[in-house]
Amino acid sequence: MSGFGRLRRQLPGVVALVMVVGVFFAVRLPEAPASEKAQTARGYGFEPMSVALPGGAKQQTIRRVNKDYKHIDAWISSVGAGIAMNDLDGDGLSNDLCITDPRTDQVIVTPTPGARAQRYAPFALTTGDLPMNEAMAPMGCAPADFNEDGRMDLLVYMWGRTPIVHLARPDAKKLGPDAYRATELVPGQAGRTYTGPEWNSNAVAIADFDGDGHDDIYLGNYFPHGPVLDHRKSGGVAMNKSLSNATNGGEDFFFRWTGATAGANPSVSFERIDNALPKDISKGWVLAAGANDLDGDQLPELYIAQDHGKDALLCNISKPGKIEFQAVHGKRTPGQPKSKRIGDDSFKGMGIDFADFDHDGLYDMFVSNITTTFGIQESNLQFMNTAKDQADLRARLGAGEAPWEDRSTELGTAWTGWAWDVKVDDFANSGEPAIAQTTGFVKGDVNRWPQLQELAASNDLALDNPYWWPHVTSGDDIAGSQRLAFFVKDGDGKYQNVARTLGLAVPVPTRGIAVGDADGDGRLDMAVARQWDEPVFYKNTGTSNGKYLSLKLLRDTEPTPGSLPAAGSPVVDAQVKVTTRDGRTHLARVDGGSGHSGKRSNEVHVGLGPNVTGPVKVTLCWRDRSGQVRKQELQLDPGRHTLLLGSQAKEK
Repeated sequence: MSGFGRLRRQLPGVVALVMVVGVFFAVRLPEAPASEKAQTARGYGFEPMSVALPGGAKQQTIRRVNKDYKHIDAWISSVGAGIAMNDLDGDGLSNDLCITDPRTDQVIVTPTPGARAQRYAPFALTTGDLPMNEAMAPMGCAPADFNEDGRMDLLVYMWGRTPIVHLARPDAKKLGPDAYRATELVPGQAGRTYTGPEWNSNAVAIADFDGDGHDDIYLGNYFPHGPVLDHRKSGGVAMNKSLSNATNGGEDFFFRWTGATAGANPSVSFERIDNALPKDISKGWVLAAGANDLDGDQLPELYIAQDHGKDALLCNISKPGKIEFQAVHGKRTPGQPKSKRIGDDSFKGMGIDFADFDHDGLYDMFVSNITTTFGIQESNLQFMNTAKDQADLRARLGAGEAPWEDRSTELGTAWTGWAWDVKVDDFANSGEPAIAQTTGFVKGDVNRWPQLQELAASNDLALDNPYWWPHVTSGDDIAGSQRLAFFVKDGDGKYQNVARTLGLAVPVPTRGIAVGDADGDGRLDMAVARQWDEPVFYKNTGTSNGKYLSLKLLRDTEPTPGSLPAAGSPVVDAQVKVTTRDGRTHLARVDGGSGHSGKRSNEVHVGLGPNVTGPVKVTLCWRDRSGQVRKQELQLDPGRHTLLLGSQAKEK
């Protein structure tokens, strides 16, 4: 046979090989050279440190679940690792962690590692006399001063139960299990065994939604209310009816603050609001939520990140005593896919945060989705604000339009992996925020991506029945070796993932990110919750010489007297605009607890860059306890400041 004949016989295989190679290069994630990444990462540095945990708890490697979920118990057990950073012991630093750990299903309070780690012993929160049962587990912990006594309390939201509020006791001698009084967010439960509503909550956002001067709670539920974790039962559970437009999840709720007491037996009361959201939004599958005042009226908007499609951006039209929202949508333009439009996307929303990436004085947003090459390659969404100014933004939101455009592809942030929590902060005080993002799903030895891809291509009519889902159980792996992502803006204005360069790319599934300045050195540290593995604390060891402004914004009220020190009550939702002499602006706010399962501290941290000299102009906007909007301009030197906000701002 001639050489030409042999070549012709082999031609189909050659063509197939060329096509495979071509597709690989077409869809693989873009990578900058190592030398370029090293240059971009200059000034950043993190030292991993072990987090102290209490011993003696029974360990598990996977949760027991409803019998109908037995063949997908690893999938059902893929969430619950959460972490928050705040000042719980009143020492003036955000050096305390509240951790939800799926390995023990405990809620743990522990000091951040480092020089002051011996202030108290790590401990697990107790539920006192509240009714409990074995078919429940904590999903996250959110610090806030719910009873307004100046001490930080802890909201624990769960699967299989309504949330529990752990109120700090001012008469406690030190931080420990006895320092909190466990109370019901939803009153009416009785007895020792819990028989109340079986909510499956995965997200909270804490903010003053109705503008009355007191913090409210949004609670996002995932599975339909039912016995997800009750291994003794079969039935009463379901899966999502669609992978892109599911509206059969658990109903969401708002809780409007109505009163509180302080003292040795503190209390707080909320009114449950059941109809603040349309049903198709309220019954989505929520994995993250973020609250922030986007249009400058000092009423926080709410972004709800829905797994299985259709995130929602809600414009706040509330009045004191009435929580109310209006859904807004991205404008349809030629060539723009539905999946890139706010309110209409079909992606798997799993994280949300806000930042002013381009310093135009308007908030942008970053949304995490599933973005695994050769797996499920959707896209993260870096939504850039296209409004002319705040007045234009307010008008367009009022008309139902969300003027944000996704530019993640152009900016280099579109693809990371099976992404979860995201926090956007300036870790190098460079004047440019970086993006930290958790990734990974189920870690094991048997690759289950092919079966998952079959599921993704199946008919929506079969999805809500767990029977038709492929096996994902102990030992199976889906995106189990994906790594933490850390995006930094380079000299061309694009972002590079420098996690490997900084030693952050550990192949373990991660979930929540907490951010705060734990040691008061002016550099933001972060703590990361890892699913079915130990949490890790990353001490910031960066060498950048950038200036910064750190603001602790507290209510101008005296904390309730007691032996347990009080950190002061943070003014959640307070907005900060910093303007430097060259006209550059920076936006920040007091975050009440946004994201997936990670909660940053309540301090406001603004990186100013290395070239700032002298004071900067700081514009503050907040609501006082009566609900009245206040605004004030200050000249502040770079560094740390504590400001008391009442009818006016004054430095403490």
